[in-house]
Amino acid sequence: MADPNPHRVAEVQRNTKETQIRVRVDLDGSGASKLSTGIGFFDHMLDQIARHGLIDLDIDCQGDLHIDGHHTVEDVGITLGQAVAKAVGDKKGIRRYGHAYVPLDEALSRVVVDFSGRPGLHMQVPFRSGMIGGFDTQLTFEFFQGFANHALATVHIDNLKGDNAHHQCETVFKAFARALRMAFAVDPRQAGVIPSTKGSL
Repeated sequence: MADPNPHRVAEVQRNTKETQIRVRVDLDGSGASKLSTGIGFFDHMLDQIARHGLIDLDIDCQGDLHIDGHHTVEDVGITLGQAVAKAVGDKKGIRRYGHAYVPLDEALSRVVVDFSGRPGLHMQVPFRSGMIGGFDTQLTFEFFQGFANHALATVHIDNLKGDNAHHQCETVFKAFARALRMAFAVDPRQAGVIPSTKGSL
């Protein structure tokens, strides 16, 4: 008997001269993760996406970290976006929009997403430090830019308050996860319907 609620799963591999990446996602998972990018704090942030988005996430990246973390972080964003786009498919029945506010002590961030088919990132995060452990905070933008472009999503990210860069970044990733969880949820009132007046996304 067929599963009435099959999991939306996809796996993507991306190999360049700079990075070799494999990403597997299950949008209907439990929040389990297996992460290896070579950047400890980045793995910690990806774990937030899995845990708070209830997305099973398996990411393995071998990148040119002897140069810096740029190619690794950007290319993981690209590959994750490709995997999410593949897993979500034609978008029939999904809520499409998602939003979340997440605090962590003094920090507060808001993320709003729309799986519209029109990629775009609008991000305002005034990081208080250039580095968090071995992670360059500038690369946060590169990760979400890669994701938005390849998941074909509009993503708005705003850090509203924050004095600690770790807290700022963690609230951004947690809010992103919660927004994804909302957007990917199946709406029982429009089962099998593409959530757009155009009839396609």
